[in-house]
Amino acid sequence: MSKSVINFKVDTETKKQAQALAKELGVPLSTVVNAQLKQFLRSRSFSVNSTPEMSAELESILETIELDRKTGRNLSPAFITTEDMFTHLEK
Repeated sequence: MSKSVINFKVDTETKKQAQALAKELGVPLSTVVNAQLKQFLRSRSFSVNSTPEMSAELESILETIELDRKTGRNLSPAFITTEDMFTHLEK
């Protein structure tokens, strides 16, 4: 199969991150692009998924919250009335 060259523009940071990830996975970036183009042809569609990543700070906060929940720390009881709630909060 003969090869063709495709030139397209992408921002520098995206290219660097994509190359680094492809290298981490042990494949050249061109293999990733070729696989995506073939998938595009097979499915005649494309999808864009953007899963946000949590910051290290947020992960740490969530770990603390989960630990507190498991150990019963920093949790308020259920209240029947607002008066009970305010009494608890005033302690």
